[in-house]
Amino acid sequence: MIYVHSIIKIVGGIHIMNILNLQANYPKLISYMEENSYSSLYISKVEWEVKRILSEVNTKNWTSYADVYQEYTQKSSSSSYLRTKRTFLGLIEHFDVHGLFPDGRRRQKIVKQGQYHLLVQEFQTVIDHYCAIERDRGKKEETIYTEHRSAASFLLALQEKGIDSIDKITEETVLSVFISPTGVLLRSCSYKKNVAAVFKAYRSYFPEKADRVLSFLPNLRETRKNIQYLTLEEISRLKETLADKETLLSLRDKAIGILALYTGMRSCDIAGLTMDSIDWKNDSISICQQKTETPLELPLTVNVGNAVYDYIELERPKSVSEYIFLSENRPYSRLKSGSLGNISNRIFIAANIRQAADDRRGFHIFRHHLATKLLGNGVAQPIISKLIGHTAPNSLETYLSADFKHLKECALSIEKFLVKDEVFSDE
Repeated sequence: MIYVHSIIKIVGGIHIMNILNLQANYPKLISYMEENSYSSLYISKVEWEVKRILSEVNTKNWTSYADVYQEYTQKSSSSSYLRTKRTFLGLIEHFDVHGLFPDGRRRQKIVKQGQYHLLVQEFQTVIDHYCAIERDRGKKEETIYTEHRSAASFLLALQEKGIDSIDKITEETVLSVFISPTGVLLRSCSYKKNVAAVFKAYRSYFPEKADRVLSFLPNLRETRKNIQYLTLEEISRLKETLADKETLLSLRDKAIGILALYTGMRSCDIAGLTMDSIDWKNDSISICQQKTETPLELPLTVNVGNAVYDYIELERPKSVSEYIFLSENRPYSRLKSGSLGNISNRIFIAANIRQAADDRRGFHIFRHHLATKLLGNGVAQPIISKLIGHTAPNSLETYLSADFKHLKECALSIEKFLVKDEVFSDE
């Protein structure tokens, strides 16, 4: 299937949705739903919505699926009616724009419309050049999406200040986007990096213009919050819960939890495991990491192997899918990385730990635990980076804050300083 990455085209100077991809490929969506046991009524409603969009897009001048939904909000205020419309439009949009089939488990929300279509032609061209260059280089679509939205927001902010061309951009106006008149930081370092990525790509077309704008971007430092870590007691509770045969956790959830705890794999890589990822004969797990697109090989330990094997043999639904972990309800599609957040929540609830509102409960805390445990045991940093799949040498620095064993070795004695007795009093 060929997907049109931008859903906007211009007709007579008016921006409208580009529905060529939907028009050509929606029968595949209908066929998929029929093959995966969706009800005939549900399918007919989706098909009706598709045909309405195809027939009315030119007369309605819709610029996005959000515009289609907005029209429904003007017709009715019924929450159930509007929720149904959001469900169908979100399903169609995810198929049309992102090439995603429905998974049968949760509603696919309508993506909020970006700001690209509000930009003047020259600013749109900057983003168009960036998207073309980075797609040719093979940059991930998720990254392109994030970076181009930040750049569109940045350029729109300049446009609202009266700047309608690259040549008119000044250092003063650029800084005003990032810093308020009172000195308050308005935009993050990551936002600045996204904007910079777009203009670095723009160098290929207009190097002087691009470098000029890049020189105006402020020098921001990336800030990190203190990272919550798992205590020894919490680790013990988690291990007991995942090994307990009487717990209400499914074999699938246990296998995923054990993988996360003992291998430190990212959620996206666990969700992406296929039958070919595991070499049972040589006791190894081999993947291509989704975040870094680099290969990673890990040992398949006994507890991890047994947990995955039990799930496959005793609980996994019958399916031709190559992916190991599937949904528990029809149409038994592969798990998405976002679904693992719900699984980690269930594990923490079963272990009865980390239940406060601000407690960190995602699987990344398991990854953090593995790294800090290895650091505390004196394992060399390059080896740890290799085991958890880091490609940048400084990526491990964020885990050093919880390496208490070695941090204590750096502590300085205060015995030479005069300290009042009450400072150390228990009262």
